[in-house]
Amino acid sequence: MTSRDLKLAWPRPAGSWFEAAPVGNGRLGAMVFGGVRLGRWQINDSSVWSGTPSSPSEGLAAVLGAGAGPERLAELREAIRAEDYRRADSLAMLFEGRYSQEYLPFVDLWMSLDGDGDYRGRTLNLDSGVVAEEIELDGRRIVRRTWASRPAGALCVALEVAEGSVDIDLELTSELRVVGRTGLSLAVEMPIDGAPTHEPTAPPHRYGDGPVEGPVDGYDPFGVAAMAVDTDGDVRVVDGVVRVAGASRLLVVVTSSTSGADFWSRNSPASRDEHLRRASQSAEVAAARGASELLREHEEDLRGLLGGMELTIGARRSGTFDVAADVLSGKDEQLTATVIVQLGRYLLASASRPGGGPPPNLQGIWNQELSPPWSSNYTININTEMNYWGAEQAGLGECHDPLFGLIERLSEAGAPVARELYGARGWLAHHNTDMWGWALPVGMGHGNPSWALWMMGGVWLTQHLWDHFEFSQDLEFLGDRAWPLMRGCAEFCLDWLVDGADGLLDTIPSTSPENLFVSRAGTIESLSVSTAMDMALIRALFTRCLAAAELLGVEDSVCAEIRTALPRLRPPGLTADGRLLEWGEDHVEQDPQHRHMSHLVGVHPLDQIDPDRTPELAQAALATLDRRGPGAMGWSWSWKITLRARLRDAAVARELLLEAVQPYSGDPLLSAPPEGTEWGGLLPNLFSTHPPFQMDGNYGLMAAVVEMLVQSHGGVVRVLPALPPEWPDGAVRGVRCRGGLAVDLVWRGGRLSTLSLHRLHGDDGPVWIDYEGRRKEVQVVCGSSVDFGAELEVRSLIERGF
Repeated sequence: MTSRDLKLAWPRPAGSWFEAAPVGNGRLGAMVFGGVRLGRWQINDSSVWSGTPSSPSEGLAAVLGAGAGPERLAELREAIRAEDYRRADSLAMLFEGRYSQEYLPFVDLWMSLDGDGDYRGRTLNLDSGVVAEEIELDGRRIVRRTWASRPAGALCVALEVAEGSVDIDLELTSELRVVGRTGLSLAVEMPIDGAPTHEPTAPPHRYGDGPVEGPVDGYDPFGVAAMAVDTDGDVRVVDGVVRVAGASRLLVVVTSSTSGADFWSRNSPASRDEHLRRASQSAEVAAARGASELLREHEEDLRGLLGGMELTIGARRSGTFDVAADVLSGKDEQLTATVIVQLGRYLLASASRPGGGPPPNLQGIWNQELSPPWSSNYTININTEMNYWGAEQAGLGECHDPLFGLIERLSEAGAPVARELYGARGWLAHHNTDMWGWALPVGMGHGNPSWALWMMGGVWLTQHLWDHFEFSQDLEFLGDRAWPLMRGCAEFCLDWLVDGADGLLDTIPSTSPENLFVSRAGTIESLSVSTAMDMALIRALFTRCLAAAELLGVEDSVCAEIRTALPRLRPPGLTADGRLLEWGEDHVEQDPQHRHMSHLVGVHPLDQIDPDRTPELAQAALATLDRRGPGAMGWSWSWKITLRARLRDAAVARELLLEAVQPYSGDPLLSAPPEGTEWGGLLPNLFSTHPPFQMDGNYGLMAAVVEMLVQSHGGVVRVLPALPPEWPDGAVRGVRCRGGLAVDLVWRGGRLSTLSLHRLHGDDGPVWIDYEGRRKEVQVVCGSSVDFGAELEVRSLIERGF
């Protein structure tokens, strides 16, 4: 630990999963419960999902076989134009497939010590990623540390006894189908199909018929967790339990090998024996390195990533803080905001690393439920995107990489969906997906089209490709990975757009996730034409495709089509009372306080509406937010705060943040709050909940606080654009900005004190700085820094050699 570390503390072992502390290395995640007589580590592997690689293609065949396709699409469009909504709904449901698959718990590690003792508490170090416990056991002082090492690819638990020794039992268990157990390893099978809880007529889990002799489509739903032990005690394996006698030190290492990881990494499928060998060998190699070396490697890796950015609001960035008394009590909102940012950064670095596995889903990489809410899948009409809103700004650009792998999977599965279901080129995705790249609508023929029939999932995800380029200025990434995916998605959009009666281009069917409107006939409907979200997303994709092509020196026929289509995209409209239109017409919302702010996507994250460049639309966006009102759930609060920050409404952004960080005292397992109760808050381990718990709330809150302090859209670096007066002092270091820039700043008494701008990547072009409406243009050469005073006067230019 260093003097700058920030640690969260709990005085007792976790009494529930929502009190446990998370660790992760991008592939393995664990919730650390602690305890004396029986300690628990609930372990996930990001590649352990139900389903098989053929799930998407089988789903498409079933939908086509039920009658969906381009002919039905033409009929659906005709019904919507005629406002024959009952026929439109019935036609829309023909396009609905079954469901995306489930992210599953993997194994549990249990540790029993030889007696009852005095538990002195747990801490989670948000800078080193180490959970530490102190135990007094019959006069013996025990320190137990847990971390998830990315260099070793392992979960590590190290125990030391200050005086004397202890007897310890270790056991691996799983709620999945166990097909092999040696004590030091546990082999399991995953279900080949897993239905979400909101589809009660479908079997929850369907396994293959015993051990797979001819794997389903060449895929064997199999995984192994292996354990290795290094200790000075005597080790025996008795009835599947590892028994260690007389240990003064113990290192337990858990690793995994799964068929899902081979699929994700595009490796050749391994046999079951090979999985067992891999997992056991990697555990043994890691354990042989010893606890000290494993911990050193881990800290060097994680601190090297997290150390690139730091934020302090108020006076306290370091120290040990009791979660209930210091963070959730509401006594120090500046400390809470500081913790929220570092916690979000820690959770993203723990769940999303290059080469680690699939990206974090609704629950990050932490889930103990065999049937988790919403399948713990990827919900791509806001939630998956929000997971990465803060990645670049928070100095975690490399953590974006697993999301790009998911987009590539979607482009592969989404191309036949575009072609065969809609008669279009390119690729698309709808509102749910999974590790296998499910690209169809879900709903099983009875899901409301307001959430099931939304064709813009891939369009939104491609914005992350452009974001990564804007921050990194990596032309190789833009050309090799981003451009082909953006181009393919643009092809779909060009074919999806149809001529409107007024000469503009429309999307039809079109929904505003997941809201409903009141039709002219007074009925509650979902299917419409050219919602604001559709138009904003397509406009962003088209403009960014053109910008990418220019930077790459590419001239492509798709670019010519985009140039023709862009001026014909339907522009944002206003309601009669001055709010942004949500649908193509001025419909009344069925729920004016709806949790989704889909029609405000042009404010954030797309940067199409801005107080300086589009003041009328910015005012309309504020009026829209006012109508939506306060109160929400984790991710919805995060979006509202970020929108207020972009519109420079510091007061309401702070009010919403204070709502979002209140402790939630209800049942965290509910899939929705009881009628008439307040939505959401923070759980005892600071996970954000609706309920249910979803990690997007934590990631989104981190991004929202950073947006209140530094923004870099629209070609301008904005300093303290939404700083509340209640946060008079603070500092940030290493916040990344578009254009390959980084910012350090200090404010005192609510005023800017010092500012440094660093050019990390990219060209040497001019940079605009904005503080309280005052703007300054400076030239920042790559590898140099410019230091400013409180009035944006240049104090020095330093060659730093970045």
